[in-house]
Amino acid sequence: MTQVPSHATDSGMPEVSEIGPNAVIQLIHALDAAGLQPAAKEIFSEAAASDWLAEPPSVMVDERPVAAIHQAVRRVLPPPQAAVILADAGLRTGDYILANRIPKLAQAVLKIMPASIAARMLTKAITAHAWTFAGSGKFSATAGKTVTFEIAANPLCAGEHADHQVCVWHASVFQRLFQALVSPYTRVTETTCGARGDDCCRFVADWTTIPDAANIYASRRSAPIAGPSETISAR
Repeated sequence: MTQVPSHATDSGMPEVSEIGPNAVIQLIHALDAAGLQPAAKEIFSEAAASDWLAEPPSVMVDERPVAAIHQAVRRVLPPPQAAVILADAGLRTGDYILANRIPKLAQAVLKIMPASIAARMLTKAITAHAWTFAGSGKFSATAGKTVTFEIAANPLCAGEHADHQVCVWHASVFQRLFQALVSPYTRVTETTCGARGDDCCRFVADWTTIPDAANIYASRRSAPIAGPSETISAR
């Protein structure tokens, strides 16, 4: 299991933790695409982040207003609609990462590998940049026949209480990346959630439920997305 610790200052005190701006930018795009501009104004106002609607952030931002926005989505919108919007925002974030943060050569290499090996390599890359989407949360990942991601003290649901799993955005980001680079049959399910009182938000990426899915190659996978090549992150 690979773990990524939270950041701390030289004095040993935790610093203000940040998260990638796509947690906000792509949510705005998802709300716009659904024609929910009035609801977006209410959501961002409730989260005390109205300025971001007019001028979305372009650099790493304090995780606390981002968490307030995601939680406001779940309060303002009916639960099924909130889940759809957060899933779309996660999909859009995954698309941005594929277009801008993973070198095209690396994508090509992953797509010609057996899925189990590609999954391990992708998991390693995601772990190396976990701070961009986990913020102050404690991230860990375990790769085997499936891949399990865990975020303890997930800031995007901090203090939230629900009777079901709510971290649709994270699940959707992971699923988009795995469907594009590991297997189109991948499904990512959140099995435990901090908002439900569990010890962490746990996500399982499984591409093995389809026969022979573990050995699917490039011709059966999603087409690459054009864009500049950088290192993977959710920024």
